[in-house]
Amino acid sequence: MRIIDPTTLVLIDEADRLRMASLEQVRAIFDGGEIGVILIGMPGLEKKLARYPQFYSRIGFVHEFRPLAAKEIRELLDQRWAQTDWTRPQAQQVLGRMDQVLEQLPKAREQARQRILEGQLVANEEKVLSLYEAEVHVIVRKKAGAEVEFGNTLFLAENPQGAIIDWELFRESAPADPALLPRSVTRMQQAYAPGPKALGADRGFDSALNRFGLDEDKIYNAVCPRSPRQLWQRNRSWKFKRMQRRRAQTEGRIAILKNVFLGGRMRSKGFTHRELTVTWTVLVHNLWVLARLPQAQSAETKRLAA
Repeated sequence: MRIIDPTTLVLIDEADRLRMASLEQVRAIFDGGEIGVILIGMPGLEKKLARYPQFYSRIGFVHEFRPLAAKEIRELLDQRWAQTDWTRPQAQQVLGRMDQVLEQLPKAREQARQRILEGQLVANEEKVLSLYEAEVHVIVRKKAGAEVEFGNTLFLAENPQGAIIDWELFRESAPADPALLPRSVTRMQQAYAPGPKALGADRGFDSALNRFGLDEDKIYNAVCPRSPRQLWQRNRSWKFKRMQRRRAQTEGRIAILKNVFLGGRMRSKGFTHRELTVTWTVLVHNLWVLARLPQAQSAETKRLAA
């Protein structure tokens, strides 16, 4: 009994990896019956097959598929998202990010041409810093090894026990440091009336206006003065020196918050999500500080008793 093979078409993927013996077998299958053969492979497949005239003469036509353009990929996802594992809101989120990238690409290419090929400068406010994050900015630090950074400025204030009692994440470029201090004082007065009794900060926050404001609010001023002469005079005060030593620990607090509680680089996308992440991170950090207070107080009691 003869069994008829119903196969009418053979598709061979990665045909560029076939050796001569395999190609001869394919040719024999093609010649032996009314079977169509489609070879799929990487660019260069046609040149490889052209080396074998007997095989190449049987090829009817060659078609090279070009990669989908970004807009075509977006349209494909928009039309066939139901075939993925995503929900429609998830697909919409991805589409929104793709739209953001596609919108900025022409400007990014133009700036690359200006800066790299023509050596022209581009103003900071006009630079495309990220295709994925629109609300990041150039942060000028003027510190060794990191003159500038990119992101959002975070302001922190903590109490003597190390709990963060005020913070602000800036969507736009942050004001100069002297302008941050009265904003923080006002928030703390509203949240913890009557507000702080003493305040310490580095010399970047010092200004005549801030000195006057702290004096008006009857808040002890432990802000490091810009003037070396004033600093020499202020260092005669034990309270000023103690608060400046405590202020220096805030640098460590920033590192703990960033590297331990935030896990290094923040992965939240969009300013609203980053702000929410910082809110929860500050809460978790403060709960950790409160949980450690009895242990710290016990250690201090033992030290004083020794």
